[in-house]
Amino acid sequence: MARERKRFYVVWKGRKTGIFSSWEAARKQVAGFPNARYKGFARREEAERAWKAGYGTHAGKPASLGRWRTAQRKPLLPSVAVDAAASNAHGPMRYRGVLVESEEEIFRQGPFAVGTVNIGEFLAIVHALAWLHQRNLDWPVYSDSRVARGWVEKGHCRTRLPRTVESEALFDLIARAEAWLAEHPDHPPVLKWDTRQWGEIPADFNRK
Repeated sequence: MARERKRFYVVWKGRKTGIFSSWEAARKQVAGFPNARYKGFARREEAERAWKAGYGTHAGKPASLGRWRTAQRKPLLPSVAVDAAASNAHGPMRYRGVLVESEEEIFRQGPFAVGTVNIGEFLAIVHALAWLHQRNLDWPVYSDSRVARGWVEKGHCRTRLPRTVESEALFDLIARAEAWLAEHPDHPPVLKWDTRQWGEIPADFNRK
């Protein structure tokens, strides 16, 4: 029989507020309470950080966002994180980049009517590299996409997305990204975001 994972619950608005170590205890505070505000977390330190930060900081966001701040091994700083999201397998798609430490958004593109998450991740990485190059910065770029990191390493987006009238503009961006990589082979490193240790990547679109 699988062991139930321990969770902690922050109640910002309820009969009683604070951090609760079981859903049963938290449920008593929020069940039937008008506009109750609460969220579950996998780790006590995440719950404590969320309690101090307030509900607005975590509303609608993955519970593990920001876990990297308390990890024993942290990502390199300063750095840029990227992510992409699509409503279904072939779009609409969008991507963005943020500064890891502050989570400040530095660029956002889309939505593109047609496009895959892997294409979005590839374009986001190259966009971040170009953004750094324009500012003469050598910060690393983090992505949680193995496929997109591989495409960047090879300098080629190996997508199977059909090239159609709808996707033509996206393929133009891909061509520009590939040309940029060919012209800048010594770009800053593109590193793997360790989701298991650090939680969701800061550029996450909060669709989980």
